[in-house]
Amino acid sequence: MSRVYREPVEVQAREDGRPTRFVWRGRLYTVRSILEHWAVNREWWREADPADPAPGGSSPGEIAGQPELEYWRVEASAGRGFPAGTYELCRDVAADAWALRRVVD
Repeated sequence: MSRVYREPVEVQAREDGRPTRFVWRGRLYTVRSILEHWAVNREWWREADPADPAPGGSSPGEIAGQPELEYWRVEASAGRGFPAGTYELCRDVAADAWALRRVVD
């Protein structure tokens, strides 16, 4: 069973983007292992040709093919004596914001 939260979290990540720790509801969780990682890409085929001035083109700073959202399913614990759980973190690449999307029991 899983619970959906969609709550903002603070995440510390490596240079390659892998989360190492996150703070949720005032508690620090340490990532023990990464179980899955996937990305959802923008619909680049719907973007206007840069040579075409028609509306619908990409916003300044967007890069074609750049993932819109990155998901990380991790096993994490709030410290010694606390059981590890499975958490799904989501990073909005454009906003550089993280959210705890789901907790799997």
